[in-house]
Amino acid sequence: MSVGRVISVNLAVPEPGPKGAGTTGINKVPVEHPVAVRAPGPKTTGLHSGLVGDQIFDIKHHGGDDQAVYAYAREDYDWWERELGRSLPGGLFGENLTTAGVDVNGALVGETWRIGEQLLLRTTFGRIPCMTFQAKMSEPHWVKRFAAENRPGAYLSVVHPGDVRAGDRVEVVDRPANGVSIADAFRIWMHDPGELPRLLETEGIGDGLRADIRKRLRL
Repeated sequence: MSVGRVISVNLAVPEPGPKGAGTTGINKVPVEHPVAVRAPGPKTTGLHSGLVGDQIFDIKHHGGDDQAVYAYAREDYDWWERELGRSLPGGLFGENLTTAGVDVNGALVGETWRIGEQLLLRTTFGRIPCMTFQAKMSEPHWVKRFAAENRPGAYLSVVHPGDVRAGDRVEVVDRPANGVSIADAFRIWMHDPGELPRLLETEGIGDGLRADIRKRLRL
């Protein structure tokens, strides 16, 4: 199994969102201290973020057990830096964990990561871009561009709580046999609705997304 590392742990510094959107927690900055991670509970009624000290304000679309932690790869940031011609610090995309040496988008839906000594996380789905993200980036047509490149990063649920800090090892300790990667699932949801039945049958898809798929399929 592959081994990478956490290069930064990022927590929200709230700021005003785009006009009419209220406060947003997309602005995340690295912290040096260990951060406790636990399952936050239901999306709208739980603790929202899996990281103690993090904040989520759009609780309709973000947070909850299926989106407890968001990870994005430094390698994908580097790719975007070349495309956009600008520096992109970790946390800018709103991720909690900026990683190196981890194939975040190639991770299979439902695979398990061990981070540090105790923390176990399980991949659930990719990040759906929103207008708050577009406003944060100040890039024309950012939502469409981000979706088209299929580098969404991964949401993860908490299998076993623990602390995370910069420098922790990230080890993939279990991979399901479904053969569906985070990038595959994101592509299907965003661009290939004809494959939604396949996604519905994929082990590891979160309950909330499974319900949304059923709605789109009118099941």
